[in-house]
Amino acid sequence: MNIVVFGAGGRAGRQAIAEARRRGHRVTAVVRDPARHGDLAGVRVVAGDVTDEAGIERVAAGHDAAVSAAADLSAPPHDFFTASARALTAGLTKAGVRRLVVVGLASIMPGASGVPLMDEPGYPGEYRDFYLGHAAGLAVLRDAAGLDWAYVAPAGDFDHGGARTGRYRIAEHADPAGRITYADFAIALLDEIEAPRHHRAAAVVREA
Repeated sequence: MNIVVFGAGGRAGRQAIAEARRRGHRVTAVVRDPARHGDLAGVRVVAGDVTDEAGIERVAAGHDAAVSAAADLSAPPHDFFTASARALTAGLTKAGVRRLVVVGLASIMPGASGVPLMDEPGYPGEYRDFYLGHAAGLAVLRDAAGLDWAYVAPAGDFDHGGARTGRYRIAEHADPAGRITYADFAIALLDEIEAPRHHRAAAVVREA
């Protein structure tokens, strides 16, 4: 398959590329500044802005699926995640790309109580604006017509130093204690491209 990865320079984006290449797919890596990512070998690296609908249409043309792992910590979270969701749904649809898999956030997924983790007692709130920005972006996806998307979030946090195990599981709900390595998370992302299980829906994954 031809897969385009937005936010390819980050940890999740890089692992998505590695997993896609491991499976024999052709990858276009979209980053803000290709000169800063000369180590992205074996893929086509292009400059792009995930909030630019026309640019997305141009970059994504000829691809079968897209992954978005993009974030811009210099922009207001609500503005960035809503703008990127709108641009992705419109740009990918115009480019003829039918499938989008988005790297999500545990904080906005329902916990054991049924409410989002960010609203459960004792959950850290110092990054609440970032959580709410992600939630607003997901709401844009849910309101958009046509595109087949999946929003895949870790159950809790990433195991930043962990190695690839080759396994993961779909969790019933988010859990602050849940962990998954970036490499295993990427397996879930690529599985949702090769053999989609979640259509216009969110999924929570954790270690197996």
